[in-house]
Amino acid sequence: MSSVKTGAKRKVSQPEFSGLRAALFPIQNIEFKKFLPLAFIMLCVLFNYTILRDTKDSLIATAPGAGPEAIPYLKAIFVMLGAMSFVVLYTKLTNMFSSEKLFYGIVSFFLGFFALFSFVLYPNIDVLHPNIDYVNALQLEFPRVKFLLSVWAVWTYSLFYVMSEMWGSVMISLLFWQFANEIVRSSEAKRFYPLFVLIGNVALMLSGTAVVMFSDIRQSVPAGVDAWGVALQYLGITVIIAGLFAMYIYRWMHKNVLTDPVYYDAASPKTTKKSKSKMGVADSFKYLFSSPYIGLIALLVLSYGMSINLIEVIWKKQLSIQFAGDPNGYNAFMGNFSRATGAATILIIFMTKGVVNKFGWFTGAVITPLILALTGGMFFSLVLFSEQLNPIVMGLGFTATYMAVLVGAVQNILTKGTKYALFDPTKEMAYIPLDQDLKTKGKAAVDVIGGRLGKAAGGYTVMAIFTIFAVQDIMVVTPYLAVIIAAIVVFWVFGVGALSVRYNRANGEKEIQEAKKIPEGKTV
Repeated sequence: MSSVKTGAKRKVSQPEFSGLRAALFPIQNIEFKKFLPLAFIMLCVLFNYTILRDTKDSLIATAPGAGPEAIPYLKAIFVMLGAMSFVVLYTKLTNMFSSEKLFYGIVSFFLGFFALFSFVLYPNIDVLHPNIDYVNALQLEFPRVKFLLSVWAVWTYSLFYVMSEMWGSVMISLLFWQFANEIVRSSEAKRFYPLFVLIGNVALMLSGTAVVMFSDIRQSVPAGVDAWGVALQYLGITVIIAGLFAMYIYRWMHKNVLTDPVYYDAASPKTTKKSKSKMGVADSFKYLFSSPYIGLIALLVLSYGMSINLIEVIWKKQLSIQFAGDPNGYNAFMGNFSRATGAATILIIFMTKGVVNKFGWFTGAVITPLILALTGGMFFSLVLFSEQLNPIVMGLGFTATYMAVLVGAVQNILTKGTKYALFDPTKEMAYIPLDQDLKTKGKAAVDVIGGRLGKAAGGYTVMAIFTIFAVQDIMVVTPYLAVIIAAIVVFWVFGVGALSVRYNRANGEKEIQEAKKIPEGKTV
């Protein structure tokens, strides 16, 4: 038993800890009140995003008159237009409302739409969508715009697709991280943010489980009942509950955390901060060409975005063939895929800890394109030589199509896992040796070119090939896409090598400069 001396003054300090707990969960007890609510908000946002992402693909890929080929058009045209329109609208709204009111308003708008789709639009698609025979006739007459007509043919699904993609861009990239960057101190961010990555993958596993559970409801609904419609309603209710919970926690933080100077510095006098440089596409391209170093970082980001999206289109085509006319089956598979992605990414993060420190920046950065090339090569072999491989694969109890679906899933899981574990950290490390101006403007340029155009560029590539060859099936142009992806990966690897040389040189120069600043007799 310990005693407390009366009259003695004690200094309350945050507890220090080390060892296993510091490595696995470096959050101090006093920080739980701030960290846990933020973590739950992120969990809810990503939980919803995964449900919406899986469902939007299932809707488009299995819809009569549409198919996976419509997805590049949605991403490249309509999602981009939606994102640009939102940026303009959001800029105006920030001048009219506080960030808190904007959060509630934007989340409520999204939740209202998903409720409308699940309970009003989908049950009435027979009335709302154009006649499928009329659509097919138009597609035969105008083959070069077949998949634009597909987007129109299932316009409520297309709208759901765009809104689901926007949820990811708006809620994760903008609202959550803007809120986190505003209230999390630099000393906290070093410990909080890596854990957010793990929490994001926990959200993948939870949402994947929900998708599988509700998609499998088809086994218990009575005959004659639209099982997919029932599943959509349950998924819609789940998304609404998670969104409302996120708003509740957000409000709780404003009342109980952001009013406490222990957690938030809003009450303290603030120095005027330089506003971050916001760059348009044209300015970003100019900046990239003026700085080869930043241009190489953008090349890496763009290469990842284009290659993974091109492979995904072909993989989703295989999925649509395997689960033709069965959106519940497609969605259940995507739920299992999301669950496996979350678990595998967490495992890969722990397995690859220390790779960069031990083997260097180049090794850490080159693993992702090499994994994509290896697994992508296996996937394309199954797709392009399915007839020759079918007898061999059937001996294992699979068709070549289903084997391609499984290998494509493994390819996607491993590529995304190494992306989160190694590609993202090495990309962020590449900014460290740069001066402040290059860091700020360079990152803004990469975010615009790599982030916004990465996904869209894959869509533009597919659209261009469809238009040139006037084809109506992505399987016809798969060999061309395989060559394009191979070329992108080669440029990606060369880009990693070129950036590695510049990074090591710049990092060495910075270390020499920092060493000169250390007083004699002291060590770092």
